[in-house]
Amino acid sequence: MGGVGDEEPALKRMKFSSKGKIGLSNGCSSVEPVGGGLCSDLMARPLPSEGDEQVIGSKGVIRKEEFVRIIAKALYSLGYGKSGAHLEEESGIPLHSAAVNLFMQQILDGNWDDSVATLHRIGLADESIVRAASFLILEQKFFELLDGEKVMEALKTLRTEIAPLCIKNSRIRELSSCVVSPSPRRDVARVRSRSKLLEELKRMLPPTVMIPEKRLEHLVEQALMVQREACPFHNSLDKQMSLYSDHHCGKAQIPSKTLQILEAHDDEVWFVQFSHNGKYLASASNDRSAIIWEVGMNGELSVKHKLSGHQKSVSSVSWSPNDQELLTCGVEETIRRWDVSTGKCIQIYEKAGVGLVSCTWFPSGKYILSGLSDKSICMWELDGKEVESWKGSKTLKISDLEITGDGEEIISICKDNAVLLLNRESKDERFIEEYQTITSFCLSKDSNFLLVNLLNQEIHLWNIEGEPELVGKYKGHRRSRFVIRSCFGGLKQSFIASGSEDSQVYIWHRSSGELLEALPGHSGAVNCVSWNPANPHMLASASDDRTIRIWGLNCLNVKYPNAHSNGIHYCNGGT
Repeated sequence: MGGVGDEEPALKRMKFSSKGKIGLSNGCSSVEPVGGGLCSDLMARPLPSEGDEQVIGSKGVIRKEEFVRIIAKALYSLGYGKSGAHLEEESGIPLHSAAVNLFMQQILDGNWDDSVATLHRIGLADESIVRAASFLILEQKFFELLDGEKVMEALKTLRTEIAPLCIKNSRIRELSSCVVSPSPRRDVARVRSRSKLLEELKRMLPPTVMIPEKRLEHLVEQALMVQREACPFHNSLDKQMSLYSDHHCGKAQIPSKTLQILEAHDDEVWFVQFSHNGKYLASASNDRSAIIWEVGMNGELSVKHKLSGHQKSVSSVSWSPNDQELLTCGVEETIRRWDVSTGKCIQIYEKAGVGLVSCTWFPSGKYILSGLSDKSICMWELDGKEVESWKGSKTLKISDLEITGDGEEIISICKDNAVLLLNRESKDERFIEEYQTITSFCLSKDSNFLLVNLLNQEIHLWNIEGEPELVGKYKGHRRSRFVIRSCFGGLKQSFIASGSEDSQVYIWHRSSGELLEALPGHSGAVNCVSWNPANPHMLASASDDRTIRIWGLNCLNVKYPNAHSNGIHYCNGGT
């Protein structure tokens, strides 16, 4: 950091190469010039004392010198070399000290011994950084000598310069093997240009000495991301974020208008779930049927197949990983596997003496898992052959069932107030323990979070990556008698939605827990909700009023890469 008080204009500064060459820095380079600052002193300028530092900004937290240097760095990176040089000249604040400029030029020229000497004169307080940087430089010298067939000079460099640094002994042994036998060189040598070496050194040296690449861009992106995360309604890939004003979306991004009412069931609708690709919606009902709905090109849903065959109410459904097949689970009855394209039942899973109470697909799509009424969990091959089972109190008669995306952990409700996370291979068990009865849960898309619905009208968000940790709570909905299910949804699953016994759909901001919407429309308890994973503006809700409502925006939707549409999806059903 820093430089000396050279009063000459930047456009006339002389630049010294490590080989004694002198060049004129005219400031017109399209890239950041190596001699980007004042060059008549080889020592870094000392940091000003706290009282001498100038600060800018209304909060008084931005150091002027750092701010100017970062802007200059950005100008050079963008190809505005002349502007960067003018900024250095007018402000009197050099991008780099003269010592740093000389050091960079020496690296590019391959003047290794002088560059190591200059490195020691830059004024780095941490000796370990000096040794590590010296190691990189001398390693480059070693390989360039080998490439030039100067084996004895390379060996001398290794013995008298690299080894005395006393770091990376294993690497030194690898370098020695290059001298003894040329054949391992391809495996050990870093294929690195001098400019690449300079980039590595920049990352190693303190930012006060060498400003990291794209530092200004990083700061601006970070500020925008913080604003986006703080915006409770951000739910659009097409929502451009301007640097001219603070970011805020407004409720228009949240699906809050009933676009369509689906009325093909003859009794209460208990469960809904969109397919992974967002092209279909499956619903399960007390009328002993399930329906596959197809999302049309205009966003409207229509019946594709009505699936009949269960002898009892259908409690849940589960889409195969490729969305070509669907599982339906009868209440303590059987599981049926259906072909989505034809609507035909292609396999029935049952076990003598027990009923099947839950189902899910193994991530590979080669197996299915089921919870049984005897509290065990069973894995089946697609042809119905039982592969493995986990006995004991692994699940309840009313329980959801999930498996993590890597296929390692099976998740189920094992006690009234506990969720079991069972490692399939090691049989290790972890638990989420609540102080209230658990009624249902939902696993996030990345398998890192679990949304747990409780009897006391709360929804808890648990981080399950390591030791389970409660990280969020959501309140406001109503639940007294029935199983009410919630889900993750929206852009990057930034929202939580839930049904409710007061006939409304509730939506919260996931991070803040703020209740954003309570959507009226149903005339009976809302049992389940599902957010379209390919369209963050489409939400489905299933109710005791025998209908499914499709919610969208009050205005026309924008395009989404994976949404099932012809490129224009009209959320309000318009044309």
